[in-house]
Amino acid sequence: MSRINWNKVQPTSITHAMELCVGCAREKKNLSVERIAELMGLAGHHSLYKWMAEGRMPAVLVRPFEHACGASFVSRYMAHSAQYLTLKIPSGSKADARDINALQSSLTSAVGALIKFHDAQLSQDDCIAALTGALENLAWHRANVEKADTPELSLFEEEIQ
Repeated sequence: MSRINWNKVQPTSITHAMELCVGCAREKKNLSVERIAELMGLAGHHSLYKWMAEGRMPAVLVRPFEHACGASFVSRYMAHSAQYLTLKIPSGSKADARDINALQSSLTSAVGALIKFHDAQLSQDDCIAALTGALENLAWHRANVEKADTPELSLFEEEIQ
């Protein structure tokens, strides 16, 4: 089984976003659904399973869920479904070679996905996911360049997304 690159995966539905959060928590933090529910302050884990199955989690519990999981796939999906891009707020720190290589890789993947989509070799959802990831990566670099003169402290580095 291949490992998921959590920085590149894009949710395609609200239930998929919740599954990605739980999968990320399982892989990165070794958390079970029961432990996630406990970290959210829920009395039992059964309601969390129900919300994940139905895709109907109360809005006030989305951020505690994402914080417990260490990923923000649900918030990202909600923004994307409203036709907004999301990006982590950059600190204005100097980008290293890995950051630039990741940008180039995402742009190359997006162009490749676009070619495959127009050749009917790739689904619409997969193409949109690749394009969205590249746009978000490019927007992050743009905002990081804007803040280069006044860099900030990186306060929330523990979150994966």
